[in-house]
Amino acid sequence: MGATSGQGRQAGGTPRAALADLLAGNRRFVSGQPVHGHDVTAAAAASGDQQPYAVVLGCIDSRVPLEAIFDQTFGAICVIRTGGHVLDRAVCGSIEYVVGQLGVPLVMVLGHERCGAVEATVAALRTGQRPGGSLAHLVDEIAPAVTEAGIDDPAVLPLAIRRHVRRTVRTLRADALLAGPVDAGRVAVVGGLYELATGEVALLDPN
Repeated sequence: MGATSGQGRQAGGTPRAALADLLAGNRRFVSGQPVHGHDVTAAAAASGDQQPYAVVLGCIDSRVPLEAIFDQTFGAICVIRTGGHVLDRAVCGSIEYVVGQLGVPLVMVLGHERCGAVEATVAALRTGQRPGGSLAHLVDEIAPAVTEAGIDDPAVLPLAIRRHVRRTVRTLRADALLAGPVDAGRVAVVGGLYELATGEVALLDPN
């Protein structure tokens, strides 16, 4: 993509500021004190040029609505959701666009506890029964994390969920159009884990 045209919205245009704003929103959400409502006035206010400060790649799970759990209003963040936050060319191209054209300084990969896509992958590897259709693509992409976690480990599901987030983060950091901005410190790619019971997002170390 071409040169950066946006400045990363109100969060200051830096990875650190963008991450701090996301996590502050999550703390408001967890404490029951959100400040952003989803109403038509917010939609109208964001109807001009978009200037988001982050892109969040998450799972399609209906229990994890990304704008809500980060307490973000219209126009603040770009959201991409796939089963098990699996990457494909469309997802990578979308992230490249918002980083390259909109000046977004932060990419967050957000996994969540009890992820059904990871659970289905564990079951497929244990039984040797690979699903048909495009669901097989999800299983194939998640399988390395399950294998690394140890298919016979009783804690394979939570371990694999975390490994899959970290693998996705590493893949994005190495992306041809993201690696340069990441290395220069203009963009950060981070991983997080959402706790279904509490609503809290915890950052995961990159290892």
